[in-house]
Amino acid sequence: MRRSRILGVGSYVPARVVKNDDLRQWMDTSNEWIIERTGIEERRWVEPGEGPAELGTRATERALSAAGLAASDIQMIVLATLSPHHEFPGTAVFVQRQLGLSGIPALDIRQQCTGFIYGLSIADQYIKSGMYDRILVVGTEVHSTGLDLSTAGRDVAVIFGDGAGAVVVGPSDEERRGILSTHLHADGSLAEMLWIEKPGSQFHPRITAADLAEGRHYPKMQGRQVFKHAVTRMPEAVHEALAANQLALSDLDLLIPHQANLRISEMVQKILGLSDDRVYNNIQRYGNTTAASIPLALDECIQAGRVKPGTTVCLCAFGAGFTWGSALIRW
Repeated sequence: MRRSRILGVGSYVPARVVKNDDLRQWMDTSNEWIIERTGIEERRWVEPGEGPAELGTRATERALSAAGLAASDIQMIVLATLSPHHEFPGTAVFVQRQLGLSGIPALDIRQQCTGFIYGLSIADQYIKSGMYDRILVVGTEVHSTGLDLSTAGRDVAVIFGDGAGAVVVGPSDEERRGILSTHLHADGSLAEMLWIEKPGSQFHPRITAADLAEGRHYPKMQGRQVFKHAVTRMPEAVHEALAANQLALSDLDLLIPHQANLRISEMVQKILGLSDDRVYNNIQRYGNTTAASIPLALDECIQAGRVKPGTTVCLCAFGAGFTWGSALIRW
């Protein structure tokens, strides 16, 4: 069975920068309060008319350029988002349309913060099986239009930002270069700890005026529980990936964790015993961009020369569902 590898990476964030102090116009907060709890200093928000399909398309164009490919070379699209362009159809077909493509499969997945790793794993299987040779994997999010920008919602609202990242996956020409393995997990018994309750098709109607007044359409999070599970599951996923490839932590050059909260990343780093130069974080500048956070960080690492041929990189994530996973890559 052939191995797959990432041929090109691209990312895109909106031009609008929203600093912590800017949030004071909507809620009782401060720069110090946000940094202490999350490590975030600023995030990017879209302007009106800019949605996840536009962000994903721009990230894709940069990934294609990095891979030296044209949009017409893509044979399948896998797109991860928790903030779809519309309720239906899926966001992937809007990216497909903006790229000027038709006929190829376009798949949306809803694994939230773990979405990119799930998407990468799906692409990996299709490439290894020989069914496709060029697959686009996109993580794209617009959170800013769906946050409770009030003091009541500040615990969640200060965390999230908008952005997109994309990779083109294809076959590797070297046995030990490429995606070495991916590992996926979920535990639905804890789903209500991080979710948006409504609207939902189980409700009649799906949402009411009373629901809106109560803010049941805004994201809710039990922060302590999320922290507890994240700092347990993410190190487990890293160890799982290394063990599957008969490698030790000393063989790992760089860990790129999902950018959920800088305090989570710092605890994961501490548990794994990794030095600062072996872990990458950019949540300080972008906030939590869920499915976009890992490819966005990966792109920055490549641009900065921290990922180059021969680098062993582990991607890991934890998020709503609960879902978690990892991918080990030798660049």
